[in-house]
Amino acid sequence: MIIFDEPTRGIDVGAKAEIYAIMNELAAQGDTIIMVSSELPEIMAMSDRILVMQGGRIRGELSRGEATQERIMAFATNSDESIGDGLLVGATR
Repeated sequence: MIIFDEPTRGIDVGAKAEIYAIMNELAAQGDTIIMVSSELPEIMAMSDRILVMQGGRIRGELSRGEATQERIMAFATNSDESIGDGLLVGATR
């Protein structure tokens, strides 16, 4: 299992493509990837499963086929304000 935390924050588009290629190659070899990202399009493009977490709790889980921006944001915003900001986690294989 490999965890990537904001793997493309602050880098250019070309470097992002290289990082995505490496992640896809690792997944193709059978490695499990967990990616934490604040970029919703990145999570949706790279993940087989998406978990929305808040306050250390899973607020929702969607497969790639179920995931839309609207559904993800519904999980991210449907909670008590007291538990803090949401976190998007994507898992690949």
